Amino acid sequence: MAISKKIEGYLKKAGIKYEVVKHKKVYTAHDLAATLKKKLNAVAKSLLIKADKRYIVVTIPAGYQIDLAKLKKSLKAQAVRIAGEPEIKKILKLKLGMLPPFANLHKLELMLDKALLKVKDVIANAGSFTDSVRVKVKDLHKLENARVADFAKKLKKRV
Repeated sequence: MAISKKIEGYLKKAGIKYEVVKHKKVYTAHDLAATLKKKLNAVAKSLLIKADKRYIVVTIPAGYQIDLAKLKKSLKAQAVRIAGEPEIKKILKLKLGMLPPFANLHKLELMLDKALLKVKDVIANAGSFTDSVRVKVKDLHKLENARVADFAKKLKKRV
């Protein structure tokens, strides 16, 4: 299962340099980091968020989790929640775990957590469970005209 042709075309058309990263089948950003033996901060995870009546994609380092209260404040929204699997399937026509950070492909806004800007490049989902894409964070930010805010908190280490 190669990267999505839609994503590949999108990146090529925009002139964004990227590298396809092949790996065993994984369903989460944590598993991707472990499989590739990468630090959690070098892998991005994207989530679909419902803020009031609109949807946005947020992308954070795999070693972080969303702080919904901070996100709500950043978005100046009344209500914020993580969208469920039925919404992801209906709105984005994607399976759970396949959401890439390329929100413009779905005519949605992308919001990056500022912690993601601490790394030069990041490995992100590319619409496949077996292939991901490595891109420069600055290219992703520019391509998506992403908003940057502080809305994630570092996960506590598991004992």
